[in-house]
Amino acid sequence: MDDLKVITASNIINLRTAKGLTQAELGELLNYSDKSVSKWERAEAVPDAYVLKNMSEIFGVSVDYLLSSHDEWKPPKEKHERPYNSRMIIAISIAGIWTAAFLIYIIGWILDFNWWLVFVYAFPASLITLLVLNSIWEGGKNNSHIIYALVAGVFLLVYLSLIKWNPWQILLLIIPAELIVFLAFRIKKPHN
Repeated sequence: MDDLKVITASNIINLRTAKGLTQAELGELLNYSDKSVSKWERAEAVPDAYVLKNMSEIFGVSVDYLLSSHDEWKPPKEKHERPYNSRMIIAISIAGIWTAAFLIYIIGWILDFNWWLVFVYAFPASLITLLVLNSIWEGGKNNSHIIYALVAGVFLLVYLSLIKWNPWQILLLIIPAELIVFLAFRIKKPHN
C-alpha cells in the first residue's frame, strides 16, 4: 500500500505542477482543502475513487494513470564530452617536468656542474604526475603498470644517486618490491 501512496503522490505532484496549479487551486477544483492535497502529495493517504475520477478529468488522464508508476529509471546518458583533452593535459604536464629538468641541467652545464641526475629525478616525478592525473581522468586504468614503473624508477634513482659507492645490492630489492605491488593489486574483498 505504501508503494501505491508514493506512486499516486508522485503522479499528483507531477500533473499538478505541469498544469501550473497550486495545492490550494487543485483542492478548490476538487472541493477539498489544500491540506488534503498536501496529505496526498506527502503519500500519507490515497484519494478515494470519487476524487481520483475527478482528478483524472482535470488532468486529462485515466484513473489507472494516476495509480501507475511512470517514473522509469533511465540509464544516465554517456559521460558529457569534456571541453578539453585530458590526455593532452597529461602529456603537457609530463613535458613540463622534463622541460624543467632540461633547464636545470643547462643551468648546471653553464655553471660547470654535471647535474645529469636531474633526469633520473624527473622520471619518478613524471610517473607520479601520470599516476595522479590518470586516477582522476581515466579512473585508474593501467595504474598498476604506472606503479610498477614507479617502484623500479625509485630504486634506480637511489642506486644512481649513490653510484660512486656502487651499491648494486639496492637493485636486488626491486624484485620483492615489485612482487609486493603485484600482490597488492590482487587484494580483493571476499564474497560473503
